[in-house]
Amino acid sequence: MFAQEAEKGLFAETGSMDAKIAFSPKKLRKSNNDTIYFDTPFQYKVDGEWKEMEIGIRARGNFRRATCYYPPVKVDLKKKQTKETVFEGQKKLKLVLPCLKQSDKNDNILKELMVYKLFELVTPYHFKTRRLSVEFTDQNKKKTETETINAFLIEDDKKVAKRHGGQVFERYIHPMAMDSDASIRNAMFQYMIGNTDFSVAYQHNGKLLYAGKKIIPLPYDFDMSGFINPSYAVVNETLGIKNIRDRKYRGFKRKDEEFFKVRDVFVGQKQAMFDLMKTYEADFDSPKEFSEAYTFVESFFEIIEDDAKFRKNVIDAARTK
Repeated sequence: MFAQEAEKGLFAETGSMDAKIAFSPKKLRKSNNDTIYFDTPFQYKVDGEWKEMEIGIRARGNFRRATCYYPPVKVDLKKKQTKETVFEGQKKLKLVLPCLKQSDKNDNILKELMVYKLFELVTPYHFKTRRLSVEFTDQNKKKTETETINAFLIEDDKKVAKRHGGQVFERYIHPMAMDSDASIRNAMFQYMIGNTDFSVAYQHNGKLLYAGKKIIPLPYDFDMSGFINPSYAVVNETLGIKNIRDRKYRGFKRKDEEFFKVRDVFVGQKQAMFDLMKTYEADFDSPKEFSEAYTFVESFFEIIEDDAKFRKNVIDAARTK
């Protein structure tokens, strides 16, 4: 849908990359110094051949660090080791792992990856991702334990900015000062996946991109959404919702025609969204997990394709302060 320069390297491929990594989640969680990276070997498979390099890792995120068994990880890559590899040109990456050691952990990661891919369909301003199948060795215990888990890598925000000839904007900006079209796309997408755990003004689970003389929200970390529906989700009842799968539009009031213009974008991508989700169906451990996520998006379109429901739940529900 969006014309862009052809991607090379890590994010050029859409398939899953096999990888191996070993570390102690407990040690990573306990380290509160975000400037300290722990060196660890990282193996990855390209064209049927295993390659290895040393990477630096640290835990990131406050809630997941305190709640999850596997903390989300920030990766630091060494230029000398990435030269002439699929990782060339990458300096910082995020590695998203399952949160808890539960039966649905791999399905939840697939759902979060799907969210990033779905967002690509409605805006050119997004983080690129690469799926991994990770042979993870847990060094927490006296006897190491190895299991295969779903994971994915997210590009650095500075790479997104460079791709659009812009820069990351790191200060408070009122949402009404942001680009109207991009803001509505972001807020409507968050409504689609049932996510209220974000703030564009305070850059909670999101960054701001300054490109083309516009300030554009750039969201990430969607695990607390109704689409993913994790066991550890916390409902913000101050918004008048009782369940994580209850939707609440959190965008600000804009002109009606701007809302309808963005609605047309989503409706125009409806079939592409469902087609994309179906490509992941066979990879789910639980058919029920996939079905619930799929029908959750169907319920979104039932709302926005009905003029009365769209006005009531989105346009009239938009914030004024």
